Amino acid sequence: MPRFSGVLLLIASGLGLNSACGQMNYESERQAMVDELRNESRLTEEYGAPRISDQTLEVLGRVPRHEFVPDDQKRYAYENRPLPIGAGQTISQPYIVALMTDLAEVTKDDVVLEVGTGSGYQAAVLSELAGHVYTIEIIEMLGQRAKSVLDRLGYNNVTVRIGDGYAGWPDQAPFDAILVTAAPENIPQPLIEQLAVGGRMVIPVGAEGEVQVLQVLTKNSDGLLIVKNVIAVRFVPLIREER
Repeated sequence: MPRFSGVLLLIASGLGLNSACGQMNYESERQAMVDELRNESRLTEEYGAPRISDQTLEVLGRVPRHEFVPDDQKRYAYENRPLPIGAGQTISQPYIVALMTDLAEVTKDDVVLEVGTGSGYQAAVLSELAGHVYTIEIIEMLGQRAKSVLDRLGYNNVTVRIGDGYAGWPDQAPFDAILVTAAPENIPQPLIEQLAVGGRMVIPVGAEGEVQVLQVLTKNSDGLLIVKNVIAVRFVPLIREER
């Protein structure tokens, strides 16, 4: 509280203006990010990558990415690049978030599993499109922080759990879509088993420091998987619980 009542109104008004200007800046920066992603999508389409849908871009235009990054990273929140979030982890580049969301083809009736909550940003994006999102984070500090942010922002159709995502979430399976936001060297068998018939899994595969490939797996009615390679990527490795 200001000490001098004579300047209270002026100071309060100034704080209000600064807050409003800050919010407007975030909104304009977010829209600039969406415009950049739209242009990048057109360019990458020429090299075989799928174009990002308008629906997904609209979602990224609503979700406040700055709320999901540490305070010292907020000024970079709407740059199209990954950012550190602590514990050696990152929030993914917005283009990759948009691409993985699009590849999952999520609809309002879908139950989605995310492996690797991280900041919670990808879960927030998915929640705008899905019926319910179950997300698992092995690093407790990150999982608790993501849950706090998601709850505060009103993402009520997201459930966060601390645990080993390699094992999936059997109690809530099968899943119409599974997104894995860290790279295993091989696709975890439990996730394959928990993918619904007709469901889609979007997952980066490959060892740390080597070429990783973003893949889309679709399970047909015979339980067989159809695998499509999309683009080369670089993700942090999928962490397992010590055994």
